[in-house]
Amino acid sequence: MSEFKLAKRLETLPPYLFSAIDKAKEEVRARGVDIISLGIGDPDLPTPNFIVKAMSEAIKRPANHQYPSYIGMLSYRKAVSDWYKRRFGADLDPNTEVLGLIGSKEGIAHFPLAFVNPGDVALIATPNYPVYGVSTEFVGGIPKYLPLTDENDFLPDLDAIDNDTWKSARLIYVNYPNNPTAATAPRWFYEKLIEKAKEFDVIIVHDAAYTEIYYDEANKPLSIMEIPGGKDVAIEFHSLSKTFNMTGWRIGMAVGNASLVKGLAKVKEQMDSGIFQAVQEASAVALNDGDLFCKGLRAIYKERRDVVIDALHKAGISCRVPDASFYIWSKVPQGFTSQEFVTRLLKQTGVVTTPGNGFGTPGEGYFRISLTVDTDRLKEAVLRISQL
Repeated sequence: MSEFKLAKRLETLPPYLFSAIDKAKEEVRARGVDIISLGIGDPDLPTPNFIVKAMSEAIKRPANHQYPSYIGMLSYRKAVSDWYKRRFGADLDPNTEVLGLIGSKEGIAHFPLAFVNPGDVALIATPNYPVYGVSTEFVGGIPKYLPLTDENDFLPDLDAIDNDTWKSARLIYVNYPNNPTAATAPRWFYEKLIEKAKEFDVIIVHDAAYTEIYYDEANKPLSIMEIPGGKDVAIEFHSLSKTFNMTGWRIGMAVGNASLVKGLAKVKEQMDSGIFQAVQEASAVALNDGDLFCKGLRAIYKERRDVVIDALHKAGISCRVPDASFYIWSKVPQGFTSQEFVTRLLKQTGVVTTPGNGFGTPGEGYFRISLTVDTDRLKEAVLRISQL
């Protein structure tokens, strides 16, 4: 059989981070090793029953079996806008400022098609979700990475970006609560970011998928939509995946500036489709009735976080105590690179973690733990890590 040459845009790509991890994991499992996977951020807990029940009813309705609208049902978009109002105090018009997505990754990946021309610069705070840079390069854009460091609380130094770089930039990607560092952004950061975006006519792309996994009611993560002026310059991507344990359902949303939402919708109209309507109906129920569930979910992750942090500190492994997300961003032991430590950990103990450098150069020297197994398995995993 003939083997055809890939397009150049694919030939230059590194392997997708989690695909490479999955391959290594299967090789170790084949040796009979008990695998504890703390790699990909896929919740182990089930979608709550009230959402599943709503889905079981919605799926019976014949009207939901036809092609869905590519922008999302108005009832779903209204549920999104109502949730944003209740959670963040942000006003969004469901008709023009909300777009349904087949998961937030889909929208993030498609967004440069609408607003980035060949040669345009995209500023990307890094370590970062790999899709930001890959989707920029696919359309001929030029990623310029802004380092996130422990010393700077994993916030990009906006003042360190010179005016020429700001002038050349078409957009800037930020992500808080941050994957992989678990950092959160304070109000002053969003205010300064909006000020810079307005000054230099730069689009802000905010990935906010983890705002509902937090541990302190007094310091709940912010949406850029609740900051004055945010809606003038920003689009924000959110998802039900982490909030309601719905990663496999593939549903999310883009909200914000009407022209940015419209541009992304135009891409979807030409290249994509809408979300299965039964999933949208169930997701509207999740957004409307899910606040109490989220509170209980946060308690579970807080217990897991505290168990892992305590065990890591006792083992002499340095890490910050995260205020949000279900990730622990830890420093690798002295004498190892990120890849060396993670590979050795997997091969010798069966514990899967993610090398920090897989998220960008500033991630070298770190590894990421996902709190996506139960407490007993987490205790066992950290015990194995400490004995390496």
